[in-house]
Formats: sequence, C-alpha cells, structure tokens
Amino acid sequence: MQNKQAPARPTGRGRQRAAAVAACVALSLMAAPAVFAQPPADSPSVGMPAPTPGFPLPTQHSQQAHDPESDFTSKWTRADARQIMAQSNPNVPTGQSSMSPNVTMPEIPQDFPAMNDDVWVWDTWSLSDMKGNQISYKGWDVIFSLVADRHAGYSFDQRHWNARIGFFYRKTNADPTKDKWNYGGHLFAEGSSIGNTEWSGSTRLMEGDNVNVFYTATTFYDVAQRNAGGGGIAPDAAIAKALGQIHADKDKVWFDGFQHTKLLEPDGKLYQTKTQNAGFAFRDPYPFVDPAHPDKVYMVFEGNTAGTRGTYRCTQSDLGYREGDPNGETLEDVNTHTGSFYQTASVGLAEADSKDLTQWHFLPPILTSNCVNDQTERPQFYIQNENGQNKYYLFTISHQFTYADRMRGPDGVYGFVGNGIRSDFQPVNNSGLALGSPTDLNLPANNPSGTISGQQNGRQFQAYSHYVMPGGLVQSFIDNVNGTRGGSLSPTVKIDFKGGVTQVDRSFGTNGLGPYGYLPTNVRVGGEGLYK
Repeated sequence: MQNKQAPARPTGRGRQRAAAVAACVALSLMAAPAVFAQPPADSPSVGMPAPTPGFPLPTQHSQQAHDPESDFTSKWTRADARQIMAQSNPNVPTGQSSMSPNVTMPEIPQDFPAMNDDVWVWDTWSLSDMKGNQISYKGWDVIFSLVADRHAGYSFDQRHWNARIGFFYRKTNADPTKDKWNYGGHLFAEGSSIGNTEWSGSTRLMEGDNVNVFYTATTFYDVAQRNAGGGGIAPDAAIAKALGQIHADKDKVWFDGFQHTKLLEPDGKLYQTKTQNAGFAFRDPYPFVDPAHPDKVYMVFEGNTAGTRGTYRCTQSDLGYREGDPNGETLEDVNTHTGSFYQTASVGLAEADSKDLTQWHFLPPILTSNCVNDQTERPQFYIQNENGQNKYYLFTISHQFTYADRMRGPDGVYGFVGNGIRSDFQPVNNSGLALGSPTDLNLPANNPSGTISGQQNGRQFQAYSHYVMPGGLVQSFIDNVNGTRGGSLSPTVKIDFKGGVTQVDRSFGTNGLGPYGYLPTNVRVGGEGLYK
C-alpha cells in the first residue's frame, strides 16, 4: 500500500467545511442551523467484530437518544468491556501486541524528538469553537498543553502537582514535518488562576478576540512534600473558566486580560466529592453546542458516581450480560469475590444557565462505567453525519491500571456512539476500545507496573491523553517508549470510523504515523494573508 503523507493543512472536505462555517459561536449564543459539527471521518474498511466463542455477547444498546435533561444514563458494561479480550489474540509471541491492528496505535520510534527542551508537555488541545472546529487565528495555529519545568528538580512522574497550562503557536502554512511549535509560556499570570495547579480543559474562541479557557482548578496542599517523594493530602478540584483576549502580529501570538470564575464543584449527589473519596475525579471540562439544541451550551467532564468509596455494589445493568448467557458472571460472584465496586467512573453533563457561561447546573451523567473502570478522562464529542443522520461519538481516555478485577484493556482512547448527547450509547467495535498503545493483554496489567520488562510489549505506555480532531486525526503525548520517558507530543495518527466501527488508517503518514504534534486547523479567523 502506498503511504500518504500528512498534509500541511486540511484538504478536500476540510476546506469545504471551513468555507461553510461563517463564524465561531458568539458570546450572545445565537441559534445555529442543525448541521453536523465535524467533517465526517473516512469510513473503515472493516465491519463490526464477530462474536468470539467462549466469551459473553456484548450488551445490546439501542443508540436511542433521550432528552438531555432526563435521568437516563447509559452504561459501559462488563459484558461490553470483556469484548476487548474476546478480540485479542491469546497466542502472540513474547513482546508483541495481542490487540487487533485495527485498534492498535503504530509504534513510536524510541529516538523521538523533544518538543521543547525546557518544559515537559502532555495533555494538549487546540484553539477551537463550540462545534469542534480547530481555529487558525490571523494565520497562526495555536495549541494549549499542560506543561511542567524539566529543570526544577522533580521527576516527570511528579509533573501532575506542578502543572500549568502553556501555549504554543506556529504559522498555519508551516511544514508540520519540519517547523517546530513556538512556546509562548504560561497562559495565565503566576498566582492568578483558581487553585495552585492547572489541569486539562478546552479553549474556545468566542466573538472577536475573546477566548474562554475552561480548565480544571486543582489545589494541592503538599506540593513540596510530593516533590520530595512524600505527601498524600487529597487535593481539591473545581471546574473553572477564564475569559481573556488573544492577540497576534507578524511575529507571535499572545494573551491577556484573563478573568477567572469558578463554575462547578462536585455535589455528592450526582458526582463524588473529596469527602466521599480522596481519589475522586472531577475534571476536564469540554463545552460544546449540540446541533439538536443550538440555543444551549452543554459541557461534558470526568466524574465518579456519587457515594462513599466502597459502598457501591454492582448491579445487573452494570454487568450487562444477556439473559442465559453461559459466559456471563453472576452478581453474587462479582460483588463477593472482586473489588469491582470500587471502579465508578462516569462522564458528567452540565448545562449553562447564563449567556456569559459563568453559571451552570449539573445534569445526570450520560455514561457510567461502574464495576468496569475508574477513569473516563478528557471526554469529548465528535458529531458527524452518517447517511443523513447526526451520530454522536463520545470519546474518552483511560488507563489499563484503572480497570476493575477481571477486566483488561490498554492505555488509549475509548468511544461510544448514539443518536444524541444523552443516548443508550453503543461502545465502538462492541468493546469501547477505539485506539490503544500496543499491549499484550494476556499478561497481567501490573506486568510490568510502570517499568519495562522482557515479557511485555515495550510500547504499552508509549502514548496517552488522546484527543480526536476533525477528520479523525488523533493527537496524544509520549509517555514511555521502551523505557525512554517522554513529555513531548506523539506523532499524530488517524482513525477511520463510521457505524460504530473504528480502524487505524495505516496509509496516513508513514506506516500510520504522521508528523509529531500535528494539530491542523480547518477554520480561519481574522484573515489568512497577513502573516504568511
């Protein structure tokens, strides 16, 4: 197969879509026509995986849409998640990946380049609008990343409580295979953000040069102790927003004028609090406009099912086995002989109550993975038209070590498809796994645990924090490639998806790997001829 090189900027459908978009969502939140938000991804050349003898059948999901304000919550079930192992090769040689090539990220070279010599870079997102379009601002592409000082004396694994949001920019007509991103520094002034640590979120270009930065405001009370290898005081977390301005001239991009507002804290009724669980999750805001409800703004985020940790008990709907399935588990077995009830991840939903997006209220979760997984990080929607109907792909990321007992899956991106933002979501590929780092799932998840051994594939932790972009491009950051630690952006890859099926496009780039840190824009704002 002849390899296709990654374009310097979107072509074909991307340009057509860009021309069709008149403007970003304004602060006034004017109604928009019911069109799909992103250009449709290419179709996969494979169909839904067939059932595997000896494994349970996946849960039957209708994809039916429900009112966003209803209390229906879809479930990623144990029957669904067990399809990951059902579709995995039990007889691979030592050091290989057991997963289907259709869902396996190509291997990143061990001699990858550093994106920046002064800061580690991980979770990354683009300047975008409320429809998921990625914005070129006055001829510049702009991205935002969690960053931490490479030279401050703490390790890469201690970056989390030292995280700040940084920004990078380069010219839209740059060659992504040669031209590096320019580092603009921290987005917010020192000490100005809510909390002492900034975690992931989203940046939306609004009307004019206004930008809304939605982020996770995390407060650690023992940073010094943690940097010294100790600590352990649970942090606080809130979802916050900063309204500021973006500027650009022929030489650079910069931001100023940020005003910060705390938006949401977990309520203990729908979403777990710090008091209920010191390891609670409440983060990663992703606001968007739903084509079916264009006069409203919603937000998805990562949460945990409310309740004191350890008191939840798995239900039949969490297991999701079909009646009489001989390969299912019993409720008594799961609740008695496993600790699966400790895994209670959810994808939360909130709705804006004010046009300036400073006031919100919670809605029930749209997805839970109770008794399956404890993390559904950085959720996002990719809405595309399939055969005349909008299909809502909910993507989220998760780790192999956050799975419940008897469950197995790789670090990677997971997907679910339905007919609306609150649907009976069907896991993509019947399992939920859309794209994972190469892993031999026949070996236990703790083999190795954070290190590389001769048994496991040396790239099982190669990439994480996947972010799905227009056209099915997927960006992530490098974590650990055969023992070489990362802190830089990965090569961009591409997944084709339609009808609930995803497939890695290995004709993209070189054997499936595009340029490092390739986050192309598909909508231009402020002119394109000023700063070529």
